[in-house]
Amino acid sequence: MKSHLTSMRVTKMKPLTFVIGLTTAMALGTSLSATEDKIIESHGYSYFGNLDYPADYEHLNYVNPDAPKGGELSLAASGTFDSLNPYSRKGRSGALTTLQYDRLIESSDDSVGQYYGVLAESLEYDADRNYVIFHLRPEATFWDGTPVTAEDAVYSHRLFIEQGLPSYAQAVGRMVTGAEALDDHTVKFTFNPEVTRRSLIETVGATPVFSKAWFEADESRRLDEPRLEVAVGSGPYKLDSYDINRRIVYKRRDDYWGEDLPFNRGRNNFDTIRVEYFADQTAAFEGFKAGEYTFRIESDPKLWATGYDFPKLNEGVVVRDEIPDGSPPTPSGFVFNLGKPQFADKNLRKALALAFNFEWVNESLLFGLNSPRSSFTQGTKLEATGVPEGAELAFIETLGDVVPADFLTEPAVTVHESNSARLNDRRNLRQASKALDDAGWPVGDGNVRRNAEGETLKVNIPYPSNLPTSTATMIETYVQNLQSLGVDASAEKIDPAQYTLRSRERDYDMVYSTRYGSFLSTGGGLSQMYGSEEAAFSLFNPAGLASPLVDAIIEASFETDNQADQDTALVALDRALRYEFFVVPVGYIADYWTAYYDMYEYPENLPPFSLGHLDLWWINPEKEAELKATGALR
Repeated sequence: MKSHLTSMRVTKMKPLTFVIGLTTAMALGTSLSATEDKIIESHGYSYFGNLDYPADYEHLNYVNPDAPKGGELSLAASGTFDSLNPYSRKGRSGALTTLQYDRLIESSDDSVGQYYGVLAESLEYDADRNYVIFHLRPEATFWDGTPVTAEDAVYSHRLFIEQGLPSYAQAVGRMVTGAEALDDHTVKFTFNPEVTRRSLIETVGATPVFSKAWFEADESRRLDEPRLEVAVGSGPYKLDSYDINRRIVYKRRDDYWGEDLPFNRGRNNFDTIRVEYFADQTAAFEGFKAGEYTFRIESDPKLWATGYDFPKLNEGVVVRDEIPDGSPPTPSGFVFNLGKPQFADKNLRKALALAFNFEWVNESLLFGLNSPRSSFTQGTKLEATGVPEGAELAFIETLGDVVPADFLTEPAVTVHESNSARLNDRRNLRQASKALDDAGWPVGDGNVRRNAEGETLKVNIPYPSNLPTSTATMIETYVQNLQSLGVDASAEKIDPAQYTLRSRERDYDMVYSTRYGSFLSTGGGLSQMYGSEEAAFSLFNPAGLASPLVDAIIEASFETDNQADQDTALVALDRALRYEFFVVPVGYIADYWTAYYDMYEYPENLPPFSLGHLDLWWINPEKEAELKATGALR
């Protein structure tokens, strides 16, 4: 999933890969087989049974299978880190620590909801998905040379249930009733018959697998605690070195057991991946120009428009490249904390949204490079338009009393338009002022809005100090417009570690966030982000959205048994999320903005849902040697 929390430049993310398909596996002639007892055996998994790659596939279609190995990918990160455990509930973990862990199955980047074996060479499950059995590859080993066993997979699953993030642990704990190692290389998961059949197999299959022996060798080792000791993994890269708040270096394993797997052929091409840490985005950009790192994904429209005019770029040493991104955009924006009593009234939230002038921000701060976004599935066939009709209307009418009357008669909510020539669009501010009056928050003493109890209409927006200037300015100007309405509004610039803590504890009135995900299919992840059950604590639901309407649509989407009905339900979900109005949308960019020293190359046909710079790109050794010979590269 691609997002830049520290930037206004809102990229599009890989849609949530729960499940997707077109028809049954037998109709497509895939490699699935079923016995008389309806036990399905396969080299991969998708909910509807379709797999684009047959059992004997040689490599993924979007890789260069002959990509040379070698060299270094060096990247930048801003802020700090105090842990090398990516799954801790506390602290700030270092970048890319998950590179070190394999999974039983992994999703391909040219489809949604298709998974293929990595640690598992095959899987089998009954047609009703009451269980799944994974058959592990006997050649799979951790980097300490010990074999990856079914017991390791069971232990890792239980770690996430007992010590993982509460939203994940609770959701998966409801799904899975049993996990057992049938032998050294066979693991079985049994599922709760009372829950949806969606997201079961891919959830347990995509859990990272750790070494049980490593954890049990020291009882102080926990999944939920920050630490600078790395849990033993079986992945292609291993931590080589680190310097707190300065850099992290990962080295490709010479003895990686899975290098020749069809899923991995043409991937994991760099000998080392280095991450350099900088105090903020400005320092990071200067570091790139100086050659302290060599690959950059730009996230600041101002820099993209004006900053890429320096000698190395003009001399051709650095390449500036816009690469198409096929994913729907991240549904990012200013998120209301719905746990705050002042935001209980949706009409008040809509009034406050009118103070955000996207058109001015785009023209004045972002050089016109962003496009407006209304939908959670923007630009796809799942985007709701107009009033409900046809199959969507019929679906909504089956939901019963949870459907508000105006939901059936009003068009899908779209973003308001503002005057780009001036920040304080007077027409919108007048409309907002009247709506706030009607909502019971008139202007009182000190020109500040208060309710009948004398409480001020408070809106505090914390943001991390390593945000790009354009993003910070966007937040500050939004606050400025809120203040002009008499709102007790403030923006609070804090250090990244404090921001992380406050985000986890939901200690904010409003926050600029990219945590919500777009979707092209259904599954349990929708409940974690948009459902009521984990709304009080889910890190993936920063608004704390708890809507009976949204819940009913998500639950109904789980019950669909064909692509057309699933799509209809998800159009209705997009409509409902917009109806609930818990995010003030900001814009997005349709492409990946990349800049890199002219030695990196990538496949001709990159996958639609990933830039793939970590695992699909490679270094041209002749170009690298030339850069070093001329002194352009250290």
